[in-house]
Amino acid sequence: MADGSDDLLGFVASMGGERALRVEENLGEGYVRLRVAEAERRQAKHDVRCVEDIVIEMLRNARDAGARHIYVATTREGDLRSLVMIDDGSGIPEDMQDRIFEARVTSKLESVHMDRWGVHGRGMALFSVKENAVSAAVASSGVGLGSSIKVVTDATQLSERRDQSTWPSVGVDEDGVQSCVRGPHNIIRTCCDFALEERGTCEVYLGSPAEIAATARMRAASSVDGADLLFIDSLSELPVLERLKVAADASELLDVCRALGLEMSERTAHRIVGGQIKPLRSVLSRLTHKAEPAERHEVDLRRDRRGLKISRDDAEEFSRIMERGFSYVAKRYYLSLSAEPKVKVSPHRITVTFDLDESD
Repeated sequence: MADGSDDLLGFVASMGGERALRVEENLGEGYVRLRVAEAERRQAKHDVRCVEDIVIEMLRNARDAGARHIYVATTREGDLRSLVMIDDGSGIPEDMQDRIFEARVTSKLESVHMDRWGVHGRGMALFSVKENAVSAAVASSGVGLGSSIKVVTDATQLSERRDQSTWPSVGVDEDGVQSCVRGPHNIIRTCCDFALEERGTCEVYLGSPAEIAATARMRAASSVDGADLLFIDSLSELPVLERLKVAADASELLDVCRALGLEMSERTAHRIVGGQIKPLRSVLSRLTHKAEPAERHEVDLRRDRRGLKISRDDAEEFSRIMERGFSYVAKRYYLSLSAEPKVKVSPHRITVTFDLDESD
C-alpha cells in the first residue's frame, strides 16, 4: 500500500476552509463522492499489491463503520482465495451496497481519520479492492445490522505470502508498546498488527468459515430473547452476527452461513450445532497468551522414550486440518466423510483414516 504521505496532505487540506469544494456529490446515508486528486491516488489500482493489503483495508473499513467485533473467514482452493469479513458495525444501506465499490466513494469527511496505515474512512478503498479481486460484494448488510463482505482473489493475479499458517511473535519496543516482531507478513500477521493497533476498539477473530460460524454462534451478543424470535418473520431482520447465534438447527444455520458468504457442507453445519467445532480465541488473545510452564517429570533413563507421542488436543487439531484438506478430493470426486478423520499414533508412524459415507 501507499505510505500515506500524499493522503495526509490531502486529508489536512480537506480539513481546511474550502471543504465543500472537495465533495463532488453527496450520496446520502453518510456517504460522499470526493473529487480531490488525493482521493483518486488513494484508490488507484496499484494501491493494493497483495492479498494482505486487501485484508487491512477491509479491517479498517469495518472499524470505521464502528465495529467492535470483526470476524475474518478465509480459505484457499487452488489459486482462489476467499475472504469474508463480518462485523457488528453500523451497516450499509441497501441502496449503497453496490455504490461503495465505486471510485472515490467514502464516508463523510468528518468521519475520516488517520491511523498507522494512512487516511481512511468507510468505503474509501473498496474500489481498489474490487479492481484487484475476482469479485467483491456485500453479501448481507443493513442499517444498524453490521455487514458481511466477501472478496475472492486469484493468486496468479494478486500475490499472497507463501506461508499463511505461521503466527508472528509479539515483543515490546523501546516505548514499551507491544508489536509483532517476527513472522511472515501474511494474513495472520496483518490481523495481529491491526488487533494490537486497535486494542480496546476492535476485537478480531480469524479462522475458517466453520470456525468463524462456531465462534460467532457462541460469542455474538443477543438483541432479542427467545420469546421475541417468535415474532420475527425472517432472520435477515437481525444483525448479521446474531443470525448465526439464533439459527435453530443445522439446516437453518447452513442457510444463514451461505447468505453471509460462508461456504460449508451440511455435515459441517451439524458439527457446529453439535458443538464439535471449538470456538476461537480472539487474535489478540492468541497472540499475547503465554502458555503455562510444562509440568516437570523425572526422567526414567531405563525406559525408551524415543517413541512418538502427540497430545490429544494436537491430534484433534490435526484431524480438523486433515478434514479441511480432504475437501480438495471431496469436491472433485463427490465424496463426503461419515465421521471426522481418525488420527492414530504409533511409535514410528502417524496414520490418518478417512471413513466415507456408504452412499459414496
